[in-house]
Amino acid sequence: MPRVYSFHVSPKLPERLSCLNELSLNLRWSWHHPTIELFRSIDPDLWEETGHNPRWMLGRVDQRRLIELAADEAFLAQMDRAADDLEDYLGSVGRFALEHPLDLSLVVAYFSAEFGLSECIPNYAGGLGILAGDHLKSASDLGLPLVGVGLLYQGGYFHQYLNADGWQQETYPINDFHTLPISPVMDGNGAPLFISVDFPGRPVFARIWKIQVGRIPLYLLDTNVKQNRPDDCKVTGALYGGDRELRMQQEIVLGIGGMRALKALGIHPTVCHMNEGHSAFLGLERSRMTMEEFNLPYYQARQLSAAGSVFTTHTPVPAGFDRFDTWLMEKYFRQYADTLGLTFERLLDYGRQDQSRREEPFNMAFLAARHSAYCNGVSRLHGEVTRKMAHEMWPGYSLNEVPIGYVTNGIHTRSWISMEMSALLTRYMGPRWAEEPPGKAIWERIERIPDGELWRVHQIRRERLIHYARARLSSQLRRRGATDSEVANCAGVLGQGVLTIGFARRFATYKRATLLLRDPARLKRILNNPERPVQILIAGKAHPHDNEGKELIRRIIHFARDPEVRRSIVFLEDYDISVARYLVQGVDVWLNTPQRPNEASGTSGMKLLANGGLNLSILDGWWDEAYTPEVGWAIGHGENYTDAEAQDQIESEALYNLLEHEVVPLFYQRDAADVPRGWVSRMKSSMTQLSPVFCTNRMVAEYAERFYVPAHRRHVRLAADGAARVKPLVEWRRRVLEFGRQVRVVNVDSSLQQETQVGSEVKVTVRVQLAALASQDVRVQIYYGAVDADGSIPRGQAVEMEHQGQVGGDHLYTGRFECRDSGSSGFSVRVIPYHEDAIVPYEMPWVQWAE
Repeated sequence: MPRVYSFHVSPKLPERLSCLNELSLNLRWSWHHPTIELFRSIDPDLWEETGHNPRWMLGRVDQRRLIELAADEAFLAQMDRAADDLEDYLGSVGRFALEHPLDLSLVVAYFSAEFGLSECIPNYAGGLGILAGDHLKSASDLGLPLVGVGLLYQGGYFHQYLNADGWQQETYPINDFHTLPISPVMDGNGAPLFISVDFPGRPVFARIWKIQVGRIPLYLLDTNVKQNRPDDCKVTGALYGGDRELRMQQEIVLGIGGMRALKALGIHPTVCHMNEGHSAFLGLERSRMTMEEFNLPYYQARQLSAAGSVFTTHTPVPAGFDRFDTWLMEKYFRQYADTLGLTFERLLDYGRQDQSRREEPFNMAFLAARHSAYCNGVSRLHGEVTRKMAHEMWPGYSLNEVPIGYVTNGIHTRSWISMEMSALLTRYMGPRWAEEPPGKAIWERIERIPDGELWRVHQIRRERLIHYARARLSSQLRRRGATDSEVANCAGVLGQGVLTIGFARRFATYKRATLLLRDPARLKRILNNPERPVQILIAGKAHPHDNEGKELIRRIIHFARDPEVRRSIVFLEDYDISVARYLVQGVDVWLNTPQRPNEASGTSGMKLLANGGLNLSILDGWWDEAYTPEVGWAIGHGENYTDAEAQDQIESEALYNLLEHEVVPLFYQRDAADVPRGWVSRMKSSMTQLSPVFCTNRMVAEYAERFYVPAHRRHVRLAADGAARVKPLVEWRRRVLEFGRQVRVVNVDSSLQQETQVGSEVKVTVRVQLAALASQDVRVQIYYGAVDADGSIPRGQAVEMEHQGQVGGDHLYTGRFECRDSGSSGFSVRVIPYHEDAIVPYEMPWVQWAE
């Protein structure tokens, strides 16, 4: 093959239109409707053809059209307003700087394996990536000092199409990065900036690219460079592709390479946030860098770097965590362990739940947890599930004391709300409705919107969705080789005024996409009711290797071909951000049917809220904490089942009953103006109560308050004066681990009577042997509360006891607690570790109870 001299051709814009370049390269356009409309007006057909990609469109638009626009005063005025608006946005001070003026040295590095920012950048697979993209957007809106770190995939995630039998097929188109709204990062000499990581026997290089997301830079690593051998070029070839070894390689580049990229860019984060365990190797690399910077041994460096690290898990089942066999870890990390001053076995211990089980695979979640000081799930229910999964790591503590909290996920409202609904909210709530802190009375202004006006806006979006679905269905049929008559029939599918249900998500089996099909005859009666018809739009992808998920899609396709329902059920292929946006902006009801408690959070139903859609869902994930009767519908009452078949039967019956007796009748109950007043009342309640809560502006602000700022302050404090506080902290940990097993509560004396009354006070005196520990190394606590049938205190309260000095070799402590509730109660006494620079029990799970 002849040598090819490659080069990049940039769009040639008239000087007057030069600011279109800047507008196209900042992803703020993806949630700013006026800028979207500006680009669409250049060439509406080309805008759709290029997948809503302004960079690609500007490179393909006819030069005569550009010259025409340069003389179009109306277009120029629209363009100048968009450019001025972006400049004002970038130059303004966000909420974070106003609320945390003493923490402006904070720099958060947010690591994720995928980022879903726009349909034109296919660097995401599903909810995890969409959440990460929305996280960056809200960080930008809030002015949070944050940078994103990820991988840039040459193929991105697959495109989906269905064959004639309804079986999912995949294609893997190759991205041309130079046509995407991204930019290569250059070094000081104007050459591309690279970093390298070590693979067995060779270095692997990665080029750094940048996506500007409002105020936030996102840096992505790309191994498809000429310095690498062909196999290494494929490390960032496809998202979640390949075998376990390729997955490990990707996670090495993400975690270790990501930290090296930040260093090469001159960015020194005080906080690193691991969005799921894919990036957990950054804990090792950050500790290694800390060793070099402060001349510390690994154990001290790990303590310092973990102080400024946060780990968020999105996985509700242990099997969902990435795990690697020992032979694979040895292949890639035996020499790396030497650079840390660790034995290879000690490095493996960081990834094992039980460090005595040598056969246990290396678990990325445990690695992340042991290299961070803060850990959280992504909904209230998921926090409970995660604490149960991790309870073994904190033996001796009750389940409710396991130090894993939760921050419920959200969505970036501006990115998902329709232009029409956004304009309506602006008219009645003011231009800054999306930026206001949650809980503000501003959302109560939705009640001012006339019912008829709100309903008309929603009807407009449903009509646009129907038009879009028909056009997309026609295109799908043509690709499958359908006849002209079959394609022509698409014009008759779906109805404009019909109750429209949406179901779109990843086709994993636990999400039960076919629960609605369990009783086909009953479903047909619901769909085909002549007075109150119903229609369903379905979308979603199965993992390429998940044949069970593909079978669910095939079953839906076969059912949808039944002549009795073919006008009422449509499956939209190749689910992506664009398809999702049309669905959440136009459907009346969003259906979600996971097997509780397998939905960690879920965010698809949140995207309906500000658009006026209502949720009909199992009480799982976010809906478990969001649901009240006036905002939507719950399938079941939050039961957990051991028999999956019985669960499907019971919950499908509940779903049919809700549709027949509540959802459908309420939708079609109209007044003389054809407005469903009861339905609109629920729309308003849902918008008012849920929109300001289940959004990423609330979520990111909560991360900042609960994790980022405390982690930043703690990291800065420990790093001060050459990390002078770290050595005493690590020495304290050593003492507690060495001598803690010798600590004994030798005597407990109390004023407790067999029968006591509510409000009475119990005084407790204890004597404790602390062995080689000092009184300042520990805290002695009374732990009291209701006693269960097993004689345990599952949800107690802890009260600190006061140290009164020593008696002989024992330490004397006194304390008291109040009996607040009637019923069986009890108390115990325990000794827990204490150090002013430690987070207990997260970093130090030791505890000694009275025996």
